[in-house]
Amino acid sequence: MSKVIIIGAGGVGSVVAHKCAQNPEVFSEIVIASRTRRKCDLLAKAIEEAAAKDGRKLPAISTDSVDADSVEQLCELFRRHKPEMVINVALPYQDLTIMDACLECGVNYLDTANYEPRDVAHFEYSWQWAYRERFEKAGLTAILG
Repeated sequence: MSKVIIIGAGGVGSVVAHKCAQNPEVFSEIVIASRTRRKCDLLAKAIEEAAAKDGRKLPAISTDSVDADSVEQLCELFRRHKPEMVINVALPYQDLTIMDACLECGVNYLDTANYEPRDVAHFEYSWQWAYRERFEKAGLTAILG
């Protein structure tokens, strides 16, 4: 049905990637991207091994690397893979950069946390909610937290 890019290959990214892979009727292709491609490759291998053990069908899974602090690199990633949705499970201070790239490239957005400035522990949705009208005007969905 749809191609998704999962940005982040840590603990939360691992859970998200495994769950998406368990639903190939929803996610026909999964790209796992993080700053360190090796982590993405190891995660993809773990997903494939789990599916083989359980006899499950998998969507197509590939990996890539990206600096989620760079709108330019994110847009290059999105243009290369052409996802319908980005699932952001990167660091909270990267939310706005990823949202900017999604807007620039016309990609739907979902995250599991809310924005937090890099150097201040201050969880608040107001920064991300400020994007609402921009996503709406672009005809895109942004699901936060």
